[in-house]
Amino acid sequence: MISLSVSVIDIEGPTLLYQNHIASEIFTGVISLFNSTLNPRTQNVITFHQRRNSHCAFSLALIFPISQNPKTSAISHSHSHSHTEKREMLRSILRAATATSSKPKSKPKPHSWTLQSSPIPTVPPPQYSFSTARNYSVKNAKSTTATKGKKGKFNKSGEDAAPAEVDMAVSEAQARARRLAMDEKDPTLNVGPNGLPLFTSTPSLSLLSHKDTCSYFKFSMESLKSALPEGLPTGMVKEFEDSLRPALLVRQSFLDLRDNFRRIVDPPLTLSHSKGPKVRKQVVLDGPVSCGKSIALAMLVHWARDEGWLVFYVPRGRDWTHGGFFYRNPNTGLWDTPLQAENVLKDFLKWNESHLKQLPCQINDPIPLGEGAGVGQLKDVDNMAMPEGSTLYDLVNTGIKHTHAAVGVVVRLRKELSLVKNIPVLIAIDQYNSWFTLSEYEEAVKVHSRQPVHARELTMVNAFRSMMHDDMMVGAFSHSTAIGKLRKDLPDVPEDARVNCPRYTLDEAASVCHYYLRQRLVQHEVFSEENWKKVYYLANGNGSEMRGLVPFMRQST
Repeated sequence: MISLSVSVIDIEGPTLLYQNHIASEIFTGVISLFNSTLNPRTQNVITFHQRRNSHCAFSLALIFPISQNPKTSAISHSHSHSHTEKREMLRSILRAATATSSKPKSKPKPHSWTLQSSPIPTVPPPQYSFSTARNYSVKNAKSTTATKGKKGKFNKSGEDAAPAEVDMAVSEAQARARRLAMDEKDPTLNVGPNGLPLFTSTPSLSLLSHKDTCSYFKFSMESLKSALPEGLPTGMVKEFEDSLRPALLVRQSFLDLRDNFRRIVDPPLTLSHSKGPKVRKQVVLDGPVSCGKSIALAMLVHWARDEGWLVFYVPRGRDWTHGGFFYRNPNTGLWDTPLQAENVLKDFLKWNESHLKQLPCQINDPIPLGEGAGVGQLKDVDNMAMPEGSTLYDLVNTGIKHTHAAVGVVVRLRKELSLVKNIPVLIAIDQYNSWFTLSEYEEAVKVHSRQPVHARELTMVNAFRSMMHDDMMVGAFSHSTAIGKLRKDLPDVPEDARVNCPRYTLDEAASVCHYYLRQRLVQHEVFSEENWKKVYYLANGNGSEMRGLVPFMRQST
């Protein structure tokens, strides 16, 4: 609905003649009449303003310049009669408009020109951020909206082609999924290289042996989400999405890692001087990009939890050094990150709740309190005492409910885990190398200068990073985080803790390519030993690159 306010204003004395809501066609007719009848010296001024209810209001002001100069008084007097007639004519028009406003509207007659309403663009108010720049880690989000050049032409054909390609890809994926569902009824397709079974029949990770290497172990998504509620590694998720099956290759590197920790908890009945692999309580998984470090760590955590162990699993160690609030604790000189602490405690409680309820707290000291997530520090309260007879479940739950105690609870939990003797305890940290470099946080040095905060200066990282203890701990490096290569002798890490994970061997690559053939990532017509070996050598055993290159196999000429 267009609201129109029509008024005639005299410079000597503004007088409001009429104001009412009328239709836009009447307003157009009034303007046409003014243009045809008023003196050429009369100025028609149309102004626009935006009301709060988003209706556009038009105001027509007719300004009659009446000069007060004596030299022009005669001219003004000679035209006074014509001005009076025109004002009376305007009053009659507006009375007619009032009388016809209640009648049904008829279709407007076509005019040689029409007045169209165009709302005035309003400038949006500035967005204010109330988070402190020094104590909250934020990154400017990059705009993903493509900007069109001033002289660029709109490519409509390219825009229409993009949805068509997406629809085609979706239809092909759906057709592939239907064919794979039908293939499940034919067990003869589950054949690997040299006619060996492609999938192992071993029911659990604990029973896997050397004879199961180079075969695939089937998982169920329900069991994976149950055993790894903290989240799956990115490489594992990508493998499942591309192959359309939750299955992983059984590698000798995983079996060696599993057997290493198994021998710690259940030593073999052999002589101590017999030759055998060295047992390590602290292990750092290192190796080239996409060699399976994170997947091996996740499978180890899955196996340990199936065995009934208490596992502290961090699938994204980089999150401990990026994002959220951070405050310097005046008592320790370290930087507290309460948001990360709360998330870590929630993840730890998902799988280990039943174990934690049976483990009593062995440290009775009160928990130090710090600043909460965006709420500052409590007044006149420095610590919180735990009731007698509290369990580790009560301790973790306290850190979740009270944000001021979250960081203190995480530090206390690390000490409590070292004192647990009833069940095996494993600490597993993925992206472990992000704890040996600079964090995202910055400390203000001067008014216009800042310096980055090292990860070791963070309270939580400082509590969990060290491997100089007798606890079982494994950390996996992640080169996808673009941290860079670290030196070989890392601080707080034993010299012999680093273990290199190899990329695919030729035998493993053969099983992988046959598995992708089984999952219809490549057509049977183009699959051959020569072609899959080309893929293997081209990717240099990189699992992620091999998965991306397999669909591009072509018939040899």
